[in-house]
Amino acid sequence: MNNQFIAHIKKNPDNSWAEPHLLSEHLKSTAELAGKFASDFNNTDWAELVGYLHDLGKYHPNWQKYLRKETGYFVEDAHIEGYSGRPNHSSAGALHIFEKFKNSPMAKALAYVIAGHHSGLPDWVGHLKERLDKEKDTLNKTLEVEEAKQFFELPIPKSIPPTFKDSCLDKEQIHLWIRMLFSCLVDADFLDTESYMVGKREVKYKSLEELKIHFDNYMLSKSSEGELNKRRNEILRKCKEKAELNPGFFSLTVPTGGGKTLSSMAFALEHAIKYKKKRIIVAIPYTSIIEQTAEIFKSVFGDDQVVEHHSNLDPEKENSKNRLACENWDAPIIVTTNVQLFESLFGNKTSRCRKLHNIVNSVIILDEAQMIPTHYLKPILSIMKGLVNYFKTTILLMSATQPALKGKIGSPPNLIEGLENVVEIIDDPDTLSKDFRRVQYFVPMNFDKSESWEVIAEKLQQHSQVLCIVNKRDDCRKLHRLMPDGTIHLSGYMCGEERSEIIADIKSKLSNNEPIRVISTQLVEAGVDIDFPVVYRALTGIDSIVQAAGRCNRENKIKEGGKVFVFVPPEQSPLGYLRKCEDAGKAILRNHFDSDFSPTLYTKYYEYLYSNLKSFDEVDFYSHIVRDSRDFEFQFKTFAEKFNMIDDKQQMSIIVQYKDSIKLIEQLRFGGSSKELLRKLQRYTVNIPIYVFNKINETGYIENINGYWVQKDSNLYKTGIGLIVDESDLISGDFVV
Repeated sequence: MNNQFIAHIKKNPDNSWAEPHLLSEHLKSTAELAGKFASDFNNTDWAELVGYLHDLGKYHPNWQKYLRKETGYFVEDAHIEGYSGRPNHSSAGALHIFEKFKNSPMAKALAYVIAGHHSGLPDWVGHLKERLDKEKDTLNKTLEVEEAKQFFELPIPKSIPPTFKDSCLDKEQIHLWIRMLFSCLVDADFLDTESYMVGKREVKYKSLEELKIHFDNYMLSKSSEGELNKRRNEILRKCKEKAELNPGFFSLTVPTGGGKTLSSMAFALEHAIKYKKKRIIVAIPYTSIIEQTAEIFKSVFGDDQVVEHHSNLDPEKENSKNRLACENWDAPIIVTTNVQLFESLFGNKTSRCRKLHNIVNSVIILDEAQMIPTHYLKPILSIMKGLVNYFKTTILLMSATQPALKGKIGSPPNLIEGLENVVEIIDDPDTLSKDFRRVQYFVPMNFDKSESWEVIAEKLQQHSQVLCIVNKRDDCRKLHRLMPDGTIHLSGYMCGEERSEIIADIKSKLSNNEPIRVISTQLVEAGVDIDFPVVYRALTGIDSIVQAAGRCNRENKIKEGGKVFVFVPPEQSPLGYLRKCEDAGKAILRNHFDSDFSPTLYTKYYEYLYSNLKSFDEVDFYSHIVRDSRDFEFQFKTFAEKFNMIDDKQQMSIIVQYKDSIKLIEQLRFGGSSKELLRKLQRYTVNIPIYVFNKINETGYIENINGYWVQKDSNLYKTGIGLIVDESDLISGDFVV
């Protein structure tokens, strides 16, 4: 064993040391797997090369000596980048690349991938350049090892990266190719390591052709009677028809209640099968919709065929188990958040980037497309174009209130290029909108005259079944306190499992015609399948008003129409984007008071809104990722740290104590993390801003278990309210809400 070069080691259940994972075997297996992943974008040889070279530094005598230690015992976590006292092992392969490619820009591209395969994609200036200058001895010592020499003599790849086609370098998309290559390497490295550490796990996923049979049978079981279902069937037919068209950008503009969730899946399945795409990714803005959508798809396809991924359960500190448990989107159907999708595409950490290669050759459904954050619109549109143009991805933009993302967006000097060649599935969205009209809107005559929460509470109590949606969590809590006992409070500070239960209870009471009043933030207004006769909506943007109206008379049971009351709350929306939306809503409603709420009106609203925004690129995508791309000098790490789609800049996830989660938490405590366990635990997580997390942590109400933050004090989470996060509550210890 002393003459063998080791990649990883582990302990047996009886605490004895298992046979080591040999380095040569790990390099070959990783290269083979990475090459297989990169075949989807025709760069198998590039991925194989970085696979062979990524751990060459482990041939360094000091690394092998450290792993074994002088006593002959191993250190189980020694292979992890950044482990205290561990010699660097990722620089040797990166340094060799510069010799192989004669210091060309391509050497930098591969150096990011190899040098960052544990610690994440780095910046060139201020990190990778300086690091490689200091680590030349790592390469020289490795070159002296006889077994390592076979990996230094590999041929230069011959395939052309997608963004280099036709001798034309698309400098705006070079970073995306590097990210995809990085993802292939990281996922291959993790899977091969996991196979050694815990054994190879075979998950039997069905083909999309098999899943389509399940879907078709499910649709046949649904009722087709009634005028509303006839219209839904027409939308379904259009989706199947347009799925035959060539891959690219599509839009589906369907009013709420039009059955777009299932119709869009029909489009995705038909399109994916025709063009041999590998999976379908449904990205949604709110976790409340994810839970509902995932439940629908699991009932159609089976629980084990759908991955529901929304929590950012990244471990605070990596160890040999939790680093392998991060999600890689290997299922045929993925239901995730916009945040998870785009922060991964612009991320640099291995835990986020591992999944990226599985986006290649997929169909992405962007549900509620109007929720794409406008302050990041430039980089998001750019990477969407890169996925479609170079990585065989079809993107479907879906919404009842379709945003104006075609052609020029904004006004000088804040003007950006939108999307081109977007195929609209519905031929006449305005007519379809009229066909689905089910509500009457009551809009204030004077937008400058507000009503008190006491007055709003009195109005709500006049209805036995009513939903009220407000703009802020504080507003939700204030109004809820004024309502009678039994009024439901729905908040993003509740875990997914409780939210699902509450929504199911709401549906049950509505169908049984029982009294029910709900006070909620806007998390309920997009995509949540509930049907109230009366909805109140605090003044906001037109898109949100229409989305709220989608929770009213959804099934057209009230022939004269449901009622949607827009009111002016005591306080305006928070400064920033929400205030801009409110102002745009006022302007359009004043000028088009008698207009129909239709896609044409929504386009006018978005054009007005976009023309008054100061920036579509608050993170300066051009400077960090595009400007120096011809020299391949990217700032991956810096840009990833800036690109946070949540307004609170940085979020932390807490696993809360709610029903079955208590048993799952004990599994995490005593058995460590696994992908399967984390998939279950995410139903019991709550995401909170970092400043709130810090205050909770100071009180001792949470603890760290194997790298994940978990509720410790039973008072921290209250059924019906959720996580207690108010600053005053935390300081005083008073949990009365």
